Amino acid sequence: MQNQPLPELIAQGQEILSAIRQHPEYKTLNYQPDLSIADAVQALNELRFEVLPSPQSVQIFSLEGFSQ
Repeated sequence: MQNQPLPELIAQGQEILSAIRQHPEYKTLNYQPDLSIADAVQALNELRFEVLPSPQSVQIFSLEGFSQ
């Protein structure tokens, strides 16, 4: 099995969480866990920030899923 670079895996995880959050079936669930999808997104945002090379500038808005 070939390992993908960690930043790629983080991006895939963020895409999957976004797809789950927007899925019509998910929206109809009466699901109230201790940790939410938003918590998972935040964890991936923090992990993504940790793996960024130091000289690379950080676009905070893009990390949070917003556009400028």
